[in-house]
Amino acid sequence: MSIPSFDELLSTVREPLMKRDTIMRDAIPPEEMLVITLRYLAIGCSLQDLHYNFRVGRSTAGEIVRKVCQTIWDTMREECLPTPTDAAWAQIAATFLERANFPNCLGAVDGKHVRIVKPLQSGSLYHNYKQYFSIGLLAVADANYNFVCVDVGSYGKDSDSTLFRNSTLWNAIGSGTLHIPGPAPLPGTDVRVAYAFVGDEAFGLSTHLLRPYSGTHLTVTKRVFNYRLSRARRYVECTFGILSNKWRIFHRPLDVHIDFSVDIVKCCCVLHNFVRARDGFNFDDSLSVCGL
Repeated sequence: MSIPSFDELLSTVREPLMKRDTIMRDAIPPEEMLVITLRYLAIGCSLQDLHYNFRVGRSTAGEIVRKVCQTIWDTMREECLPTPTDAAWAQIAATFLERANFPNCLGAVDGKHVRIVKPLQSGSLYHNYKQYFSIGLLAVADANYNFVCVDVGSYGKDSDSTLFRNSTLWNAIGSGTLHIPGPAPLPGTDVRVAYAFVGDEAFGLSTHLLRPYSGTHLTVTKRVFNYRLSRARRYVECTFGILSNKWRIFHRPLDVHIDFSVDIVKCCCVLHNFVRARDGFNFDDSLSVCGL
């Protein structure tokens, strides 16, 4: 994250984070609260490390990180993760056609297991098929490696298809509030095809969700379709990779309460879009802050 981006982020969250000084002690300034949180998210350190590095109590560090994460989500969600309009859907589809050669695509959808420490008295609810404990992150990504929408907090035992069926995205598609454009002709033809998201074999086929053909002995046409769909679907996989390597808190299990873990994941998704929109991958390392 560049210094101008940090200053812009600080100006957005400064007022909600501002606290009054007392006769007992001065309040921690918003600048320090934001730096503590970005440090925690960017390098994946523990709250105990923040205690020693910034000379604040461990419980205070935890309260700061959670407050800042909630504030970033509340104040920047509409800016960084807005509900796409008709024009936005058209732009997303045009970008997928240009970069992935896949027409009428609204985004690539996939689920990610965010590793956590086993919650107390949770049984096997958060134990996934990969044999560790996690919460689910369902996301739709565009061809610019940005998140279009996210749904966080499901049980680790749920499959990607279950995450999708229980998500707000699926409810919005079913209720018709997502403003999905009507069917449009494929390039160079008069055949009108509905706009759809693309996913892997874990998802069920529906009107607005395409998945690859299953099986091994496929015709040439089906193999070509699977290849083209894979080119479009890989964008969400790459987006998850960029998210995890930019915010290295995902490189270790989150050892905080479930609600706190959800706040961290949502905050990182917002910051992912925020940083990519302003810095992308071309900026001067000498102007970076907090190692981002």
